[in-house]
Order: sequence, then structure tokens, then C-alpha cells
Amino acid sequence: MSDFPVALPSKERHFMTLSKEGPLFILHLHEKDNRFNTEFCQSILKALQIVEDFFLSSEEPVDMALVTLGNDKIYSNGLDLMHALSYTPFMDIYLSVLRRLVTFCIPTVAAINGHAFAGGCMLALAHDYRVMRSDRGYLCMNEVDLPSPLAPGMAGLLRYKMNPKTYRDMVLQGHRFTAQEALDQELVDIICPGDQVFDKSKELALKWAPKAKSGIVYKQLKDEMYCDIVRLLNIPFHRLAPKM
Repeated sequence: MSDFPVALPSKERHFMTLSKEGPLFILHLHEKDNRFNTEFCQSILKALQIVEDFFLSSEEPVDMALVTLGNDKIYSNGLDLMHALSYTPFMDIYLSVLRRLVTFCIPTVAAINGHAFAGGCMLALAHDYRVMRSDRGYLCMNEVDLPSPLAPGMAGLLRYKMNPKTYRDMVLQGHRFTAQEALDQELVDIICPGDQVFDKSKELALKWAPKAKSGIVYKQLKDEMYCDIVRLLNIPFHRLAPKM
């Protein structure tokens, strides 16, 4: 079992920190812009595995939930595009992060402390719940302006998490959703000033942490709920990477 806090991927290359506060696991992403490259994705996957191992090792059902948090004014600015273009397997590694998170074994809350663009927006939407900063930051899928295609699994996740009009505006317009717009469109569950985002996220996580007492059933319910998303996230995307 890991001793907390855990520096990931290592103390020498410290992109994120996994800590534990009572029944809550906190994954604090604090790399510059929190852009996804292979090492960053593998660090998230390692963090999720540590949490899952802790969950599975519990002798009796316990309250448990995961909160992810960005840094300063950035939750995540999305993919490291140069890396995505230069390393063919990368997109499939990133999709595995979304697949792992969307069906994770305990309740998850994204503490959206600032901008969540493209891949960062997808990461937030892969959580069960979202708390967004009201005084700064946008949710945005700006692939139409890059330009870049969406992987089938990414498009599937977006379709499931929002209504058709919101999906159209997000994907075809690259609309930047303010916190109030995101709340109105049910993209997030709570909005609040930036200095309250982390605390509100922990409150929400504590509210739903008891659902982890269902054991593996919580994940089984999500496996069924998101079966279409998972099927699409399993479609390899690396063949399209050179066309991004």
C-alpha cells in the first residue's frame, strides 16, 4: 500500500500529487498547463491504480471518493499536440485515461479551478460530478479551430454528457462555456468562486462517497451505464494521428 502523499510519476519528475484526506483521495495536477503527454497520462493511470488497489484491499465496505484538481487558473489546457503528432501510440493512451475514469470504481468529482480546454474538458466530463469556478475559466472543445478531429470515443463521451444543442455549440462552434452557461446546460453540478471550488468539491465528494460501500457494484453500474462510450473509447485512434 502506498504512503501518502505520492509524487507522480516520481519525486524527481513531480507532475501531480495523490493525497488522502479521510475517505477522500485528492489528485492534484500541478504541471504547467497540465497538458497531456504520454508520461502525464501514465501518471494519472498510476494514480487511479493506487486508489483502486486501496479500494479493493478494504476488508469491509467503506466510504470513498476521488477529487481531481488543477493548479492556479488552469484545470487542463488539453493535449500536448506536438507530442500527439510525434508519438503515434499517444492518442490510444489518452483514450485509456478517459475509459478508466469514466467507469472508475468509486465516485469522482472534478474540481474545475480554471480553464478546461479540449482534452482537459474531456477529462472533466469523464468524472461523475463537476464543480466549476464561477469567476474565471471556460469549458471548451476547440478542435474545430485547431483544426483536429475527435476520436469516436471522445465524441461519444460528449454526446452522452450533454444535450444535442450544447453538443453542436461545443463541437461545431468551439463555444467557450462560462461557468453559468455550463451550469445552465447541466455540464457542471455546482459553480462557486475560485477560492471555494476545492472545498465545495470535497463536500460533494463526501456526500456521494458512501455509494462506494456498494463495492464493485458501483463500477458495474457505470460499466453498464457507459457501455456505448466504452465501446467507442476502445476504437484505436492512432491511425488518424498524422491527420490532426
